[in-house]
Amino acid sequence: MKKLKVLFYINIALACIFTCLSISFRADISLVAFPLSLIFTIVLAYVTFVVLLKKDGVVHMDAIRRFYQYEPFVYISAFVLQRAGNYGQPYPLDVSQAIVWTLITIISFVILYFLNEKRVYSLKPEWEEIHKKHPHHKAKGLKRVGIEILEWVDALIQAAFTIVLLNIFVFQLYEIPSESMVPTFLIGDRVAVVKTMSGPKFPLSDAGLPYLSDYKRGDVVVFRNPHYSNDRKNEVKTFMSQFVYMLTLTLVNPNKFDEYGRQKADPLVKRVTGLPGEQLLLMDGKLYTRTKDSDFKVVEGESGWTLWNIEDLDSATKAKVQDIKFPHAFYPEMLKIEKERRDLNLEDAKDECLELSQKFNDIIEKNGIKPSSPLKDISGNILHILNFFGQSDNLTVSLLTEEGGAKWFDDFLNEWHRGMSNLSSYTENGAVTGPHLVGGDLYTDSLFRLNLMCKLLFGRIVVRNAELLSDGVLPSDWNADVQRMSYIDQSKNLTDYLQQCMDARNMGLFPANNPDGSPSFIPENCYFMMGDNRFNSLDMRHKYEFSTKKLVENDPYSIRYETNIEPQYVSRTRMLGKAVLRFWPLNRFGTPGKNNISKK
Repeated sequence: MKKLKVLFYINIALACIFTCLSISFRADISLVAFPLSLIFTIVLAYVTFVVLLKKDGVVHMDAIRRFYQYEPFVYISAFVLQRAGNYGQPYPLDVSQAIVWTLITIISFVILYFLNEKRVYSLKPEWEEIHKKHPHHKAKGLKRVGIEILEWVDALIQAAFTIVLLNIFVFQLYEIPSESMVPTFLIGDRVAVVKTMSGPKFPLSDAGLPYLSDYKRGDVVVFRNPHYSNDRKNEVKTFMSQFVYMLTLTLVNPNKFDEYGRQKADPLVKRVTGLPGEQLLLMDGKLYTRTKDSDFKVVEGESGWTLWNIEDLDSATKAKVQDIKFPHAFYPEMLKIEKERRDLNLEDAKDECLELSQKFNDIIEKNGIKPSSPLKDISGNILHILNFFGQSDNLTVSLLTEEGGAKWFDDFLNEWHRGMSNLSSYTENGAVTGPHLVGGDLYTDSLFRLNLMCKLLFGRIVVRNAELLSDGVLPSDWNADVQRMSYIDQSKNLTDYLQQCMDARNMGLFPANNPDGSPSFIPENCYFMMGDNRFNSLDMRHKYEFSTKKLVENDPYSIRYETNIEPQYVSRTRMLGKAVLRFWPLNRFGTPGKNNISKK
């Protein structure tokens, strides 16, 4: 009995400390925390010291137990309310209240152990006598119905709070909303995420359990989307939505849409592909990594979980895929363009550019074409890949007939190599970085080569158009020319590659090098994540808005394209845990492994 009394005193003392720490002086909902905590503490002290200890009120033991069962729930509610206002709380206060709440929770469980029906009456002779004189009788009639209803309500409330605590500190349930992780996850899959080892935080605070494990490359993780604001209002909404989501076993999600009515991608489930201390580069679908102690090398095993071609899936899984962003019929053409880029010889390209420019001048001189007006401005949006090749016919006429057209065509084709020496030394065969690559790295070099491929193809189309005009073929009949149409088909493929494949298959040095050219690395306790289904994954490679960018920044005649590449890493503080179990549907029950691409 003495041990129980000591526990009672410690428990109430901790409750008083927690109550004092709950005081708020801000005019918002945080004011509710203190009176809630204070009233419950006073009632709990009265029930404990007056009803139970002083009056030996063991006949009310069921009610007394209820108070200690609800104690952790009431104080965690006060903790949340105090932080649900317009402002957060200082970190030392977060930690202090978190520690006090943890101690209260532990002690309340120990007290409930002593107050268990099987052992409580043996703690004091008087209690055993009272219990024998007042045995428990089941109520009858309407009273029994009322008691049963109250017990069901009590059970539901306790279950709800228990689920919330489990969600905060132990595991979280998550429904897969997209196909970014096919075939590991399909839309509608339910996933359990273990949080205990990942340093879970108390709601709306930075106080939490210590980190017990680090993430490894290949781990499937759930994390808060850094593209969305983590301001106080959003955090409160997210927590309350997750509360409802858990209570309904993932059936109801009040936070499913953002302020614009679009489906909200928060949290995200992706795979860890970049670790602290690494610099990454993605080229032609291969992920390269280096550290301060090692040069770039291909990440071994990464291809085992990366899906590029939907045809690589087994027929059963492929039949369940709803949204195929990338047409698999284009896959061979994509590989062909990437090979052409890698094999492009800059010396040969220079020679062809000079030859095309000369042919164009010869056609002008042969036909005695005299300029009729100044050349219209050919820049900006005209050079956008979505417009450029489509305007090649009109541009041909302008370049032939307008003053300055021949010079613009020559500069467009040849400005890139003026000032460059020893072009034969540039090759994509070899290391990922170095002087053999234009710009010093494989990604920058690839953009340079793709830009050059566009220039060459445009030059071929314009010269062929000019030849047809010189031969008296009307523009309406140009589509009958096999050679010209071959160039047009190539231009469509190159356009599709830049718009559909470029940002999915490639990513420049990340983090970007420092201003002095030295490498920069992912900071400690930060990670980089991508989806398995790379053509259908809006992940840490991307921002949510597109912008127009030159393929080669210092080339005034560079082709433009639309890009949303803006990679970012994610702090461990925003990572909720590892996805360890796919529990629904039952026919897909299992653990998300690291090698999931099953061939047909």
